[in-house]
Amino acid sequence: MIPYVNPHSLKVGPIEPFGIFVALGIFLAARIVVKQSAKQGLDPNPIHDYAPWGVGAGVVAGHLVHLLFYHPEELSKSPFQLFKVWDGLSSFGGLLGGVIAAIIYFKIRGVSFSKYADAFALGVAPGWGVARLGCFVAHDHPGSRTDFFLAVNFPADVYGGPRHDLGMYDAILLFAITGVLFALRNSGKLQNRLLHMLALLYAPGRFFFDTLRATDLRYVDARYLGLTPAQYGCILLVVYGLWGLATKRASAPGSAPPSTASGSVKTAR
Repeated sequence: MIPYVNPHSLKVGPIEPFGIFVALGIFLAARIVVKQSAKQGLDPNPIHDYAPWGVGAGVVAGHLVHLLFYHPEELSKSPFQLFKVWDGLSSFGGLLGGVIAAIIYFKIRGVSFSKYADAFALGVAPGWGVARLGCFVAHDHPGSRTDFFLAVNFPADVYGGPRHDLGMYDAILLFAITGVLFALRNSGKLQNRLLHMLALLYAPGRFFFDTLRATDLRYVDARYLGLTPAQYGCILLVVYGLWGLATKRASAPGSAPPSTASGSVKTAR
């Protein structure tokens, strides 16, 4: 069983460990997307220019989804909760905001987002996994009571004893998916469809993990017809993934000139 470490004991001044892991996850995702874009012979500069817009949209959307769907009761405290974007974030909402921002940004720039989709998939999975480690360190997704060997020994006086920690489970799933996606990339399979594959691989695991979420604590996620907002999001991910695999075509072998990869990486800002 994993010992419980109070996240407040890990603070460095005003800096929370959760924020550090989120920042590391964003940095890792951006670096991988740039590198993979270069390997495909694509100009990495649109990724650099998109990054601040994607992060900003992700934070705003992540907070709004947390507030309006997971914990709408917080609005009763003050309508200004809408503007406290640092106070509660949904990873699903953050992902949604980043994707919407990417679609709009690439369309305005006149750049095909689909050409960069594989690179995004290869970066988003591990970056999201690192950010979810922040959720584990913060212990902000306690699950149901259990004696499972990966359970966290939460304090009995507050949590009632050992529980699943869903942030850790999500991180393990995302790192496993990362390995699958890179294996597919290296084999040349499912080109132009890795983002759809990411959706299909992640959705069932996340749907299951949300069945383990605590319902017996004071601050628990809202349910709608018995499902969490993320579980409805998982259903949409499956639809998106199946649609992509059914309609997208792989690019022709050798279509990405490898000789541009090293030169493009050097221009990274």
